[in-house]
Amino acid sequence: MAVLATIGAIDTGAITLKRWGLLGPLSCPGGAEGCDKVLNSAWGSIFGQPLSLFGWLAYGAVLLLAVLPLVLRGDSRAALAQRSWWALLLLSTGMAVFSLLLMGVMVLKIQAFCFFCVLSATLSLSLLVISLVGGEWEDRGQLVFRAVIVALLVGMVGLGWAASVDRPAAVRGAGVPPLVVATSSPEAIALAEHLSRTGAVMYTAYWCPHCHEQKELFGKEASAKLGLVECAADGQNSQKSLCDTKAIEGFPTWEINGKLDSGVKSLADLGRLSGYAGPVP
Repeated sequence: MAVLATIGAIDTGAITLKRWGLLGPLSCPGGAEGCDKVLNSAWGSIFGQPLSLFGWLAYGAVLLLAVLPLVLRGDSRAALAQRSWWALLLLSTGMAVFSLLLMGVMVLKIQAFCFFCVLSATLSLSLLVISLVGGEWEDRGQLVFRAVIVALLVGMVGLGWAASVDRPAAVRGAGVPPLVVATSSPEAIALAEHLSRTGAVMYTAYWCPHCHEQKELFGKEASAKLGLVECAADGQNSQKSLCDTKAIEGFPTWEINGKLDSGVKSLADLGRLSGYAGPVP
């Protein structure tokens, strides 16, 4: 269980660091676009943080619970062992149920494949099986009762969360990015008009949170004047073939004066890159 938890911690830790911008692109078996679509979707974050961060905390807890009984000696080891098995059982039950819920969201709602997500779900289910088989359970009735209670609680809370996240997307329609709500300043509008006039283009994907962040920097009036290219195959007005021709690998990617530059840019940087001489907020 400690070995599997370590693998899970590395998996979710790498995803978290990438989402925080502290790690470069991850090589995703099965296609990077699918991983990006799943991990950057509305279901990829909770409380403003990557969902993978909470997965990392869960795997860290499993690792600690699995290792402690192995390193302690004497009476404390025997006293902790049974409590550790109960904690491992209940924690792995919750992890497995939530992972299965996320697999359902990935297949039915996001409709993309993410190797890292499947790996995490497989590890969670494996931890549950090992905890069921490995523990010396004297009272099978208590075992089933507690596991079912945890599974029901996690399942109901998880379904409620997944449904609440999906509601804004259902209102917008499939393949449509979130609405920009910030109000544009006159300087931002002037910069957007300059970028559009000089042929600058921003390659985006409707599910990309960083693309939305870039638009919010401009505001709703200014972002409506930008040259935007939708790269997601299932996005509204998709131009995926153009994105493939340009070899776009990350979002957003700006094309300014014939040069590609990825990542969210400040308005000052965009003004400098495009040779804008006017005032920039």
